[in-house]
Amino acid sequence: MENLIYIIPKTRHDKQSLREILSKHPEIKFVSLAGVDLAGNATDEKIPVSLFIDDMEDFLEQGIQTDGSSVALQGIAILNNARVDLVPDLDVNWFIDYNFENACEKTNLPVGTIKIPAYLVHNDKRVGSRSILQRAVRNFVNSIMDIFKKYPDTLKNIGINSIEDIIDINLTSATELEMWVRTPDDRGDVEKLAISQMLKEQYWKKTQGTVRTALEKSIQLMEKYGLYPEMGHKEVGGVTSKIGIDGRTNYVMEQIEIDWKYDTAVQAADNELLARELISDVFSRHGLEVTFRAKPLEGVAGSGEHTHVGVSVKLKDGKLINLFTPENLTQDYLSEIGYGALMGILKNYETINPFISSSNDSLNRLKPGFEAPVCIVASLGVTTEIPSRNRSVLVGVIRDLKNPLATRFEVRAPNPLSNTYLVLACIYQVMINGIDAVAKSGKSTKELEKDISKDVGMESFYLMKERAYRSEEDVFEHYTEEERNRLFGKPPATVWENINNLGKNAEGRQILINGNVFSEDIIKSFKMSTLEKWKMELVNRILVDNIEIIRECEKIHYEGNATDLDVFMWEKISNLRHYLMKDSLNKKSLFTRIRKALNDEDYDLASSLQQEMNEKMKEIKELYIEYKRNLFEIEYS
Repeated sequence: MENLIYIIPKTRHDKQSLREILSKHPEIKFVSLAGVDLAGNATDEKIPVSLFIDDMEDFLEQGIQTDGSSVALQGIAILNNARVDLVPDLDVNWFIDYNFENACEKTNLPVGTIKIPAYLVHNDKRVGSRSILQRAVRNFVNSIMDIFKKYPDTLKNIGINSIEDIIDINLTSATELEMWVRTPDDRGDVEKLAISQMLKEQYWKKTQGTVRTALEKSIQLMEKYGLYPEMGHKEVGGVTSKIGIDGRTNYVMEQIEIDWKYDTAVQAADNELLARELISDVFSRHGLEVTFRAKPLEGVAGSGEHTHVGVSVKLKDGKLINLFTPENLTQDYLSEIGYGALMGILKNYETINPFISSSNDSLNRLKPGFEAPVCIVASLGVTTEIPSRNRSVLVGVIRDLKNPLATRFEVRAPNPLSNTYLVLACIYQVMINGIDAVAKSGKSTKELEKDISKDVGMESFYLMKERAYRSEEDVFEHYTEEERNRLFGKPPATVWENINNLGKNAEGRQILINGNVFSEDIIKSFKMSTLEKWKMELVNRILVDNIEIIRECEKIHYEGNATDLDVFMWEKISNLRHYLMKDSLNKKSLFTRIRKALNDEDYDLASSLQQEMNEKMKEIKELYIEYKRNLFEIEYS
């Protein structure tokens, strides 16, 4: 295995270098272009490497054609204009994906596929997620340079004498990937998982057995691909694994996290896709199933993917300066630029939230009680000398008094299946909007600190009067739900409520479009695909799963030794079962009314009914657990 290569860097994407690599590595049998659509799906097709070699020049310049029906570009790649081209990105790392179950006859090494990140091109326009992120990076760089020219004091306030001293602007990002691993077909006992979580029996504990082996091998493999993993550990969710008499792990239900080093924006998004594939493959080879769903089990911790964003400049003398860091770290939390970027995220979060939390699964995670953010609020720190580690807020300001380059924002709402390309693109668009507003205002850092710390009802040059934006308290413990909604805005409860914000906010949409980063067509396409996914999941997955849960809620008490409490509890459960899924000639069940509302395209009603369904399903599950607890014996019908 020492002879395997894992990366083809951008310096070796020319024809001569590629032919040399392929001649030395006959185990590389395929090439695959990986374009990422608006839903975050990456394409993967197997092109024999012989065809790639024969037609390499055209392949590198023009890519290949594909059928647009296979990617989420609704309203763009339509039935009578479906062609979508996949064009290689020559400016990022290419990775070799190995199939360890298929050996090359010549070398006896696993067969490899060159995974080439690619642009999705329709009618000569780049429409995929990576193109949007690249345009956002370019727009941010161009816009901030314009701001520096118009308002040179913004540079002087962070110790840069002249715009002429800047030779490069670096936008960097990193993600923290959480996931659940389990033995296939095992279903978690939610009650046991919840108790283990409350007792913190798993958090940061030692991994054991197969999970430990798979975790270690995942980290080792990530190192070979140049991802520079920094940490792998257990998270708060899970129960202790069970070891069989043969010494092998025969029951696993654990939550783990793996973090790796930051990179440039597009490369960071590419790295995340790679990391998910590597981790899934390694755990699968060890008989374990990995899920990156945000909320695979109701009632226990979901999985987040905290996304870190930072901006720095490189000067002619080689010095790096973090644009978010103030001149004096003990007197200010942020620079003027940092405050502007943070205000941009907070003010415009309802515009970008649909791109961050665009599924039923993602919104299931964003509920009080599980350290998942539900409020549009930030934490700066209790004092400038005590960096914030408030885990209850949407955006945390990460600072290190000994390292000025460490200042960055941790956006805590994304989950492992969020489309990181679009998440970062949106964040950059709203950050530059806030930076521009702050530069125009001419306000000092102390004035900006006061502004972002304002109470509801206080005027602001940029932020909304009716909102508050900062809290150093645990927002779940310190405020009631009513107070949170009044101070920070009511969070969307369904995909429809979230995606509908894009249609209501023309000003927010324009911020996304600025610099031709997004377009009305792209925003419309994203809304269409998100809406379609919401409807399909609701009807064909969520309702189906809920029906199975209701059918499993059977009457299980003996009439002879049942108490009045058993009879009472079962009657409540039975009534709920009928209300949720049982139709009669005169009355339709809640599930049927949801289907009808979706068929009628009455999405406001469907959204309202979905919320009612969620509450009723939570109620019936809790009632059934309570009902079973009171039984000596169980009689299944």
